[in-house]
Parts: sequence; C-alpha cells; structure tokens
Amino acid sequence: MKLSNAVKSALPVAVLGFLALGLAPMPADASTVTTTFGVTSTVSATCTVSAGTLAFGTYTGLLTTATSTVTVTCTNTTPYNIGLSAGLATNATVTTRSMTGPGSALLGYHLFSDASYALNWGVTVGTDTVAGTGNGAAQLLTIYGQIPSAEYVAPGAFTDTITATVTY
Repeated sequence: MKLSNAVKSALPVAVLGFLALGLAPMPADASTVTTTFGVTSTVSATCTVSAGTLAFGTYTGLLTTATSTVTVTCTNTTPYNIGLSAGLATNATVTTRSMTGPGSALLGYHLFSDASYALNWGVTVGTDTVAGTGNGAAQLLTIYGQIPSAEYVAPGAFTDTITATVTY
C-alpha cells in the first residue's frame, strides 16, 4: 500500500498524539498522611534588681533626707521580697547604719520604705523587707534615706555600700 505525501506528513503528528494520549501518566488518587507533635516550654521564676545612688549631698548638722530607687523585674506572678543590708561600717545593723569617713569617723543614717520615714527597711523577710509580685515589667520602689540632726563629725567624704537582695 502506497501512502500519499499528505498522509505521510500527518502520520508522525497522529502517532505522537496517539502516544501522548496513550502513554501519558494518568493522575493517581491523591493520598496524604499526617502526624502531630507536642510543643512545650518551661518558664522559670526569675528576678533582676538594680539600684541608684542615694546621695545626701552636704550634711550641715541638720536633719537631711534623700531618696533613691531600687528597680526589680520579676516574671509575671512571681512573689518577691527586697531587703537592704546593714552596709559595710563597723558594727552597723539595719537599724543603725553608718557611712565611714576620714579617720574611720562614722556618720549615722537610716533607710526607710515609706515617705513618712517610719518603716525601717531591713533584710528579714516578713518583718522589714518590701514585698511585691512581679508582672514582667520593671517595678520601681523608692528608698527613703535620712541622716538625723546633731551628728557632729570631722569634715570630709563619707560613704557606705548597701546590698539590695531580692528573695523570690
């Protein structure tokens, strides 16, 4: 059998079309598989603390007051207590703090947790510390300092160092 030129030229296209239809991959039924996984974390109770300098300025023998701020940041709902140490002066206690100056002279002062200078700020949790509850943000608490009148000491610079401790 003899094919015409038109049929001969159409034959490869027809064969390719037939092959494309017959040999093309058929879409398979789609399948899926799933799993689940847990997500966990632990939030620990933490606190940080910082404080500014309590600067009385020049003492002239008259009652002198000054304030500073202690900043505590605790995780949300974490209860805490802030205590202030006795300082570094010889024989100092939380109720008889002293700054040390020239020739080991002492200049007494007090630290309070209230603006009326009535509540001594010490270190005994439940007695003379300041309690609070963290909220995740910085919380500022004022330290009220007071040097009593009639302390007659040699002139010079007087200093002390207080440690603020957060118990949580």
